Amino acid sequence: MLNDTTLLLDLDGVSVVRVERLADGTRRVHLATADDRARACPACGVFATRVKGSAVTRPRDLPYGESGLEFRRHKRRWWCREAGCPRRSFTEQIPQLPAGARIAMRLRGAAGRRIRDAASTVIQAARDLHLSWPTVMDAFRAVAHEVTEAPPPEVKVLGIDETRRGRPRWERDPATGKWILTRDRWHTGFVDALGTGGLLGQVEGRTVADVLAWLATTPLTWRKSIEQCAS
Repeated sequence: MLNDTTLLLDLDGVSVVRVERLADGTRRVHLATADDRARACPACGVFATRVKGSAVTRPRDLPYGESGLEFRRHKRRWWCREAGCPRRSFTEQIPQLPAGARIAMRLRGAAGRRIRDAASTVIQAARDLHLSWPTVMDAFRAVAHEVTEAPPPEVKVLGIDETRRGRPRWERDPATGKWILTRDRWHTGFVDALGTGGLLGQVEGRTVADVLAWLATTPLTWRKSIEQCAS
């Protein structure tokens, strides 16, 4: 059932049953599934008609307001009565709250975008959204993948820059007594030197082979758009 509180929450697939305020001021929101597709068996797709039981979970979502907010999601377990289905029972799930999820997908997305789009650090995003460092880092990897998989913007002048990572390390050869360079890490960055494309990519190494290896990963049509290179 759609009501004003459900509309205000704006979390697809659930409706707000009631809201209570705890002694410490935290708002506890009780949710019910509002998407009929949630009773479709994830194995065979047949819609279940017989309830097996119920469960209550406590997923976390985006902060809203100044006081604390917590969820109690009331969901049903269903029997799958399809004869050929290997799965006998399942619990309701929706895209925003998949099976076993402790964090709403939109919260994960917001955590990752804080780093990707707003230049936040992982630890700061974790503090702001009350998440763990590994959770936020995983969220960032997911949203970063969306960008890295997208074709790079066309550039007229490709900038290539070398950056040393850390200090070189030298060790003395016990046989000759001479100092030998054992570690000297470099990265090569590729940027849109004239436009607004910013950083296009970065690889470890500084050799011609490293540059050519990165270029080989880009579309041929994109490489043909390059008129000059600057380093």
